[in-house]
Amino acid sequence: MKQYDYLVVGAGLFGAVFARQAADAGKKVLVIDKRDHIAGNVYTEQVEGIHVHRYGAHIFHTNNKTVWDYITRFAEFNRFTNSPVANYKGELYSLPFNMYTFNKIWGVVTPEEAAAKIEEQRQEAGITEPHNLEEQAISLVGKDIYEKLIKGYTQKQWGRPCTELPAFIIKRLPVRLTFDNNYFNALYQGIPVGGYTQMVANLLDGIEVQLGVDYLADKEKLAATAERVVYTGAIDAYFNYTLGTLQYRSVRFETETLD
Repeated sequence: MKQYDYLVVGAGLFGAVFARQAADAGKKVLVIDKRDHIAGNVYTEQVEGIHVHRYGAHIFHTNNKTVWDYITRFAEFNRFTNSPVANYKGELYSLPFNMYTFNKIWGVVTPEEAAAKIEEQRQEAGITEPHNLEEQAISLVGKDIYEKLIKGYTQKQWGRPCTELPAFIIKRLPVRLTFDNNYFNALYQGIPVGGYTQMVANLLDGIEVQLGVDYLADKEKLAATAERVVYTGAIDAYFNYTLGTLQYRSVRFETETLD
């Protein structure tokens, strides 16, 4: 008889939620992670009294009340609203694209004027079948918005020119003809007051967790301990890169503590 019903590889959000659900259903679960901490990429740590998101900022958002009711069992959330500002050559623009953005770019003040301006630029471009991301973006929102608020960010994010990126990456772009700076169109959103690490710790309460354990380094032995394995790691690594390495894009973090 196997030692566990489930071996969960990865102590991030999915792994922790699955482990919680399985444990609540009476299953015996072991969670392992090759890192030295739980919470995966939403891991937060205390630095100078601040909750720092080590792997980049994360904002929880959903329109699903069942999801919200579930996750708030494990954390209290603040009322954080994500309202980004883009800096283009010293000029500040609201994101996502909304009436504040259009007013700053074109001086328009009504939704009708903004919609007409976007349509005018789309018609001028005359793109009917976009062949790359640049053409796709211009065909959706026009040249002005593309040049100022899409091109530079996208090329930095993907590490290659927009003309070399496939059109399907941008199927649609959120255009709001209202004065609403909320980036997420979600009813529920926020960040856990105690940080994501504490939230995941609450999810994993009473469940066996082993850190610093690399599943892929000893796959057969670890898999033999459980009836089922739930793997949440990199998919190309799982198959030993037999189909090559996926072109993941990430960011390089440079941190410093200021007075």
